[in-house]
Amino acid sequence: MRNMIDEPETRRLLQPDKLEPFLAENLSPHTKETALGAYRIRGGHSNETFIIWRGAEHFVLRRPPFGEYLPTAHDVQREYRVLTALSTAGFPSPKPLLLCSDQDIIGAPFYLMEQLNGVIIRGKTPDWVELPEQRQAIGFAVADMLAALHALDWRAIGLQDFGKPDGYIERQVRRWMTQFQGAKTRDIADLDYVSAWLSAHIPISPAAAIVHGDYRIDNLMFAPEGPPRIIGVLDWEMAAIGDPLADLGYLLAFWRQKGDPLPALSAENNWRVTEEAGFPTRDELAQRYANRANLSFSADTMRFYHALAIWKMAILLEGSYKRMRAGFTDDPFFEELENGVPALARNAREIIGG
Repeated sequence: MRNMIDEPETRRLLQPDKLEPFLAENLSPHTKETALGAYRIRGGHSNETFIIWRGAEHFVLRRPPFGEYLPTAHDVQREYRVLTALSTAGFPSPKPLLLCSDQDIIGAPFYLMEQLNGVIIRGKTPDWVELPEQRQAIGFAVADMLAALHALDWRAIGLQDFGKPDGYIERQVRRWMTQFQGAKTRDIADLDYVSAWLSAHIPISPAAAIVHGDYRIDNLMFAPEGPPRIIGVLDWEMAAIGDPLADLGYLLAFWRQKGDPLPALSAENNWRVTEEAGFPTRDELAQRYANRANLSFSADTMRFYHALAIWKMAILLEGSYKRMRAGFTDDPFFEELENGVPALARNAREIIGG
């Protein structure tokens, strides 16, 4: 793994001259080898993620990106708290190790967690996947893990004051409409249309559960060898207590199936893997979840949650587009957002039949 610690952007994000002594004092004082190594993970476009090592010890560090961003996005302290609660429950997720809220260290809050060793399905299936039955098993494992998350007693594991579960969807729509105004740099008529439709069609929510907020196949880590087994659910920065069907809608929004239109953004090519023979369709995935979670819902209800997920992603990425135009990010992906965000907005409108 290439050590990127001396690359300008990595040094800017990690401030190694301050981070190294901080880790030596707070995390592993017994380690004689104090030389710091870092590898920047560029698979996502949200919180900055690094593999960090000191001698033989390896960790994962998460911190917010540079620049202005939406108020409820990139909250690594909330993410750390959720990981702590999940660790208490024995739920498959990385074990949190250290939280630092002192922005004088690297210029932002950050935390460290254990590094899991497995595979992430992004663009292609693992080498041990050969048969349609194995692909179906992967899809069903994804649905089953989501149902297991929603079955956790969030009060019993220390999240009883993590938010306000009642009225979650109403607040989501209201909050993201406000964030849309903060992220807005141009007029996108389809996004305005979907905003109005969602406000007028809010469904009655089932019982509250832990909501991941970004639940999709490439935020899951599988065991390195078959049969399919999820060893970690990753990226908890959007977690809340609320309507579990919001997670299902999000999963469906990023679960592609054979016959879908070509992706509008290059990142969506990561999810085309689920177009392969054997993977469940979106309807089959929703039914598997419903059976495991003992929930019932109509197709019309799921249209709302499906469109909600794409609408939120469009707004989040419009905020990223604004940061890119202001020069706060060097991620080349954001250059695609000029056309990509309007394409997402059209997709959401098509789902609701507008």
